[in-house]
Amino acid sequence: MPPQRQCAGPVQCSRSHPGSFAPPCPRSVAALAWMYGHFGRFWVNGIVIIGGGTAGISVAARLRRAGRRDVTLVEPAEVHHYQPLWTLVGGGRAPVSASARPMRSVVPRGVRWVRSAAVGVDPFARRVLLRDGGIGYDQLVVCPGIQLDWHRLDGLAQAVGHDGVSSNYAGAYAVEMWRFIREVKAGSAVFAMPSGPIKCGGAPQKIAYLAADHWRERGVLGRIDVHLVLPGTAMFAVPEYAAVLEGVARRYGIHVHLESEVVRVRPSAREVVVRGPDGERSLPYDVAHLVPPQSAPDWVKASPLAGPSGYLDVDPNTLRHLRFPDVFGLGDCAGTPNSKTGAAVRKQAPVLVANLLAVLAGRELPGSYDGYSSCPITTGRRTLLLAEFDYTGRPRPTVPLLGAVRERTDHNLVKRRILPFLYWNLMLRGLA
Repeated sequence: MPPQRQCAGPVQCSRSHPGSFAPPCPRSVAALAWMYGHFGRFWVNGIVIIGGGTAGISVAARLRRAGRRDVTLVEPAEVHHYQPLWTLVGGGRAPVSASARPMRSVVPRGVRWVRSAAVGVDPFARRVLLRDGGIGYDQLVVCPGIQLDWHRLDGLAQAVGHDGVSSNYAGAYAVEMWRFIREVKAGSAVFAMPSGPIKCGGAPQKIAYLAADHWRERGVLGRIDVHLVLPGTAMFAVPEYAAVLEGVARRYGIHVHLESEVVRVRPSAREVVVRGPDGERSLPYDVAHLVPPQSAPDWVKASPLAGPSGYLDVDPNTLRHLRFPDVFGLGDCAGTPNSKTGAAVRKQAPVLVANLLAVLAGRELPGSYDGYSSCPITTGRRTLLLAEFDYTGRPRPTVPLLGAVRERTDHNLVKRRILPFLYWNLMLRGLA
């Protein structure tokens, strides 16, 4: 009988010995267990993705379809939300349960899921800092989403969810929004949008039109003063769509306040303070939909990855970081000038994956994101305006026959049924 091979340490013993089988050396197993327990959270390399939202899952799925087996996803949440549905929840057109699925059901097979929160990145050491440890990376994709800063609007954090004040920017509050809308039979309603970047910039208008149409159907719209407070000089950044929305507001008799912003909520008086071109004024409310100011996550703002705005400092076309070439970013936390929507992520993900794979192969970057985004703006309970545009700020219909700049009833079916189906079954699987 040939002599038994001697243990050569944990690295060699982790390989099989040709032509023979021997149980693993107890000393090697103990050494590996000790090393993993102390340093395992720092051993991971390969491609690390921060964030398990639309962007992170889409990128992970595309990388797996490209054959990558070294993909790690950092995400603490146990539930994945299809957030565009929350507008319909707040307008009474969908149940909140339809917007949620277990995170484990959407994480692509073969992707290592680290159930922890990122709290920082050290790009010089190529390390992601976690709430309970850290992991290394060769290539990093940063897409933790956007942060809702409820406290930055005076009085909002205390008021939201109570006495007529709510917001569709959280699923639970969207449920309350619909309750408050149903309860109002007369009085005043305020729908407001903050200045600065926010996700789904059309959402504050969507819920205003859904509510107004509900009140119209109930025969009480004439007894309700509806106010829409917008920070811009027009109702929409693309003039062609702005013209349509002006007509929608006129149809419902909505008072539109441009270049204005809610700066304070006074729940005890049931009024908001609006700052506009002529100074400050108070608007009473019986129901108010208010949107919190938003920003990149605090840890992104505090990291070397942030640009002057606090968002991830990436090239707007290649989505590669401008100072750290082994870092990419997309989605709401990226400092790109596009509208922050799921449709933008759908176009960003294939560009980012193509460019990341090219870096790993030592090739030139082939992909370029052109700023495409879209916003399906519900203009009533059965009508919708599909706004599509890119960095040029002009309409960019992807399906010309459906992309006419006008309201359509068939688009409402797209919003309620088709887009959620495509999201869960194609986009999150890297197929769209």
